[in-house]
Amino acid sequence: MISRQTLPLLWLLSDARNDTRLEAALRSLPRGSGFVFRHYHLDATARRERFEALARLARELGHLVILAGDQDWGADGTYGKTRPVGPGLQLATAHDEAEIRAAAESGADAIFLSPVFPTSSHPGAPTLGIERFHALAQRSPVPVIALGGMTHERARELDWPRWGAIDGLPSTKSA
Repeated sequence: MISRQTLPLLWLLSDARNDTRLEAALRSLPRGSGFVFRHYHLDATARRERFEALARLARELGHLVILAGDQDWGADGTYGKTRPVGPGLQLATAHDEAEIRAAAESGADAIFLSPVFPTSSHPGAPTLGIERFHALAQRSPVPVIALGGMTHERARELDWPRWGAIDGLPSTKSA
C-alpha cells in the first residue's frame, strides 16, 4: 500500500482531449508522479491497447499507473470506484463532504477533490474555490488530491502540494 508520504504529489489524468500529447506529458512529469488512465471514449480493445502502451512508458519513467474502470489489467490501483477492483491503491473522486465520507468509508486510499477552479471538462460548473477546498480537505480522513482547473500556477495559489491535471500541464495543452 502507498503511504501518505509516498503518494505522488503530481498526477496526470488521461482523456480524449489530451490523448495525442500523453507520451510527451508523461516524459515531462517528475519521476514518481502518478498517471490515471481513463480513456472512456475508446472501445474495449482500443482502450486496452492504449493502456498497455501508456502504462509501459509510465513505468519506464518511474510513475505510478492507476486504471479507471472495472478491469484488472495489472495497474498499481484503481480510480473512481467505491469498491476495490484489484490489489493496489484505491483512488476515489469527491465533490463535497458526503462524497468524501463515502469514499473514505469504502476504503479509498486517497481522494481527488474537484473542481477546485473552473475547468474545460465541465464549463460553467460551480467550483469549490480555495477556501471551500481547504475546508473540505482538512476534514478528509485520507489524503486529498486537488483537481479541476489545476495548473502549476493554481497549485501555488491553492497552496496545496498534491494535485492533478488533464490539460493543465504544459505538455498537455493544445497547440
